[in-house]
Amino acid sequence: MDKILVIDDQADVRLAATVALQQLGLHCLEAEGPEHALELLKSEHISLILLDMNYKLDTTSGEEGLRFLKQLNQLGTTIPVIVMTAWASIDVAVKAMQLGAVDFVEKPWNNLRLTAVVQQQLKLKQSNHDNACLKALTSDTEAHYIAQSEIMQLLLAKAERAAKTDASILITGENGTGKSLLAHYIHQHSLRADKRYVSVNVGAIAPTLFESELFGHKKGSFTDAKEDRLGRFEIAEGGTLFLDEIATLSLELQSKMLRVLESKEFEVLGSSQTKTADVRIISATNSELATTIEQGEFRRDLLFRLNTIELHIPPLRDRKDDIAPLAEHLLLVHGKKYQRANMALSPDALNALKNYSWPGNIRELSHCIERAVIMSDNNNVQANDLILDQPSCEQTNSNAEQALPLLPLEELEKQMIQKALLQFNGNVIAAGEFLGLSKSAIYRRIDKHQLDLKEVER
Repeated sequence: MDKILVIDDQADVRLAATVALQQLGLHCLEAEGPEHALELLKSEHISLILLDMNYKLDTTSGEEGLRFLKQLNQLGTTIPVIVMTAWASIDVAVKAMQLGAVDFVEKPWNNLRLTAVVQQQLKLKQSNHDNACLKALTSDTEAHYIAQSEIMQLLLAKAERAAKTDASILITGENGTGKSLLAHYIHQHSLRADKRYVSVNVGAIAPTLFESELFGHKKGSFTDAKEDRLGRFEIAEGGTLFLDEIATLSLELQSKMLRVLESKEFEVLGSSQTKTADVRIISATNSELATTIEQGEFRRDLLFRLNTIELHIPPLRDRKDDIAPLAEHLLLVHGKKYQRANMALSPDALNALKNYSWPGNIRELSHCIERAVIMSDNNNVQANDLILDQPSCEQTNSNAEQALPLLPLEELEKQMIQKALLQFNGNVIAAGEFLGLSKSAIYRRIDKHQLDLKEVER
């Protein structure tokens, strides 16, 4: 229910406004002056303010009302304000509008005029909020999870049971196994399926922008804040918020995340007003969080908030029965994308796919099929169209001692990234995917090792 704050030093005026607005099903709070109103704003979620412009200092200038509007601007609030003036002063009304007031009514008012203005502004506020949500990055597409192997059938059964609760879920698994797809699948089988599903890659957010991205900001709250922005928690209100790569969160930001998960409360950057978050949290990581906790890089209490239920997706090499149906599905998807709709996988191509180790999991399989669709000479994909020329897991393990020099871990990581960048002609994204690293992770490591991309491209 919308709450209307009526600010006037005359009790009979406040009562008259309250009675009129209660007929619309609105809940009214009363304040006898600006100071009292500012205190109420700290604890109450107000939808609209009715503001008298004149109080104890005088009865005509409107200075006290104008000062209150300036204070609201300093707080960064966007609550619509309708001003009330007993003298129908055009100058005061214009000054109030310049400071952010949305409309005005004259005292004594006509109840029809008052209720019409209030209803109009409440509808406009809701419309603005909805438009901002529509502009935000949300996903409404249906998630199809292809799983024929017994191990994946058991996992999906667990996921569907967990989906019916509001418990926080942590999804673990190697890069490319389909963690984000499983998160979307859980949302679609949850009691919140008719609400928004919002996905955010935590690892891709710069630490300085984290609060703004997650909690939103008010215009002017920092240098580049040129307009109000909704945060992901507010956009996902009533629905599901998926936090991918949660292990990349810095310790400082982990404390901020823990607070909102524990109390369901947060503040928009640049605002002192506390908001509540009614969202279901699903998070994902490819890291061993137990190890990062031991190393002091992740908070144990935050993990407890995230993993009420933990679901682990096995790598593709451990679910061979899923390779063929996944490959055929991806062939249809990429065939449609590149206008090659009648393609098929030959028996030798399917056999090659099943015998490959898939270090990049489903993501690598998708790239492999996409490449075959583009490069094959006919509609029947052969094994050589797949270009699976990398060694299998068994070959790699048997030659590991000979192929892998004994080097410090940091130096070994640097060399692997250099080799991957050379292999992919300086394509950072492709090199990262081959190494099982996200876009943000590969760039962080390039910066850490001070690698010169220009040298690689040569």
